[in-house]
Amino acid sequence: MQTLEKTTLATKTILLLDDETNIRELLELCLTDLGGWHVLTAESPFTGLKIAEINSPDAILLDLSMRGSFMLLKQLRKNVKTQEIPVILLSTTARWLDPQFMQEYKVAGIILKPFNPVSLTVEISAILKWNSPPCCNL
Repeated sequence: MQTLEKTTLATKTILLLDDETNIRELLELCLTDLGGWHVLTAESPFTGLKIAEINSPDAILLDLSMRGSFMLLKQLRKNVKTQEIPVILLSTTARWLDPQFMQEYKVAGIILKPFNPVSLTVEISAILKWNSPPCCNL
């Protein structure tokens, strides 16, 4: 299980949950190289919940199609240590999610797959109202 040592106050930490190794590796590279963020990864909801409890990431990027993702959302919101962490969903089918669901589970936003790796960090920053990542400050 991964643990985190905060290196600088400016560095954001994102917990990435996706059960597909190739997608997880691509996302991690994008978030690290283009966003300049520290990335923690998990391939299962159980592991992701434990990492979130221990490390209190600034945000969670969750693949909605991952088995157990809805259970994870429920557990995140019930847990005092994780209930305020913003969650962004990655999904190919998230268009069907209604506003009540989004509000109930405090979903900050949705990024549709296929996503553009180059603009991913800009989309995440916009959803979370963070400053633009280092790659985009021209």
